[in-house]
Amino acid sequence: MDLIFGTKRYRPEIRMLYDIKDLIYCKDWLKKTENIPLYYIYRDLSLTEHDRKKILSNCLRYDITIIPPRTLGIEYTKTAGHYHPHHYTEVYEVIEGEAHFLFQKGIDRLEDVVLIKAKERDKVIIPPGYGHITINPSKNVLKLANWVSRNFIAIYDPIKKRKGGAYYETVDDIIRNENYEEVPELRVIKPREYPEFGLTNRIDLYQLVNNLELLKFLNHPEEFEDIYSFRSIL
Repeated sequence: MDLIFGTKRYRPEIRMLYDIKDLIYCKDWLKKTENIPLYYIYRDLSLTEHDRKKILSNCLRYDITIIPPRTLGIEYTKTAGHYHPHHYTEVYEVIEGEAHFLFQKGIDRLEDVVLIKAKERDKVIIPPGYGHITINPSKNVLKLANWVSRNFIAIYDPIKKRKGGAYYETVDDIIRNENYEEVPELRVIKPREYPEFGLTNRIDLYQLVNNLELLKFLNHPEEFEDIYSFRSIL
């Protein structure tokens, strides 16, 4: 399932079902199911060599993720989920389909859990200090783009240790993960625009390649604490 972007063909990193087997809610279903592809990640994309040089010089990376529609038993298909080191952040755009972003703050003890429901062209910033999981809750393909710092390395162990995020989203309900001792009540909110970062529904996320200074917050989150506190983002 290669992706043509510009003049180049990109091969995906494929996440298989068994890669996230510890994170699945429906254990009985999992025992009866073969190892199948769940989603496809295309990393470090650029339309032109000129764009690539700009992206590299700004220490950024542009990725696309494709999540086909599927249910994992009764649970909607999802990504493995991860935390960010050193308060690095990330920004996503829904290119196609519908996405639910599950955010959770804290590792040993959760302080906050939020679900953002995003549709095509919506932009979502991952707040500093929050782990996140992306869910495809529809019968359509979900296609996402994201910008992230090249210094960023995903931390998967905290979510893997608890066998998933704080909540599982199923076709019927949202179910609390009993592997967490305490789970705050889930807050469901809408996405918003961030014109100060060039993040509006009128502008495709990739277009920021023409003004990468607007994405400075991805490499230097400490300089944007006032703008970019969790409450102001959400």
